[in-house]
Amino acid sequence: MNTIKRILGIVWIILGLVAGYYLIVSQAIPQFSSGRAEDLVPAIIYTFILMPIITGGLCIFGWYAFTGEYHNED
Repeated sequence: MNTIKRILGIVWIILGLVAGYYLIVSQAIPQFSSGRAEDLVPAIIYTFILMPIITGGLCIFGWYAFTGEYHNED
């Protein structure tokens, strides 16, 4: 079970990085480059608020799983 947790830790880290990449490339950059004022606020929210929370949370959770913080003694 602990081996599965370590493998899934790597999966969570990769998922966090992919989610951050998707959020920036597919959501924020098109809104920044649209040139409309109403698209600027969501782009800033995606880039500076949501992306660090989502990516950081998933990567930290994955790192703890990978390093054995959730290790069972059984």
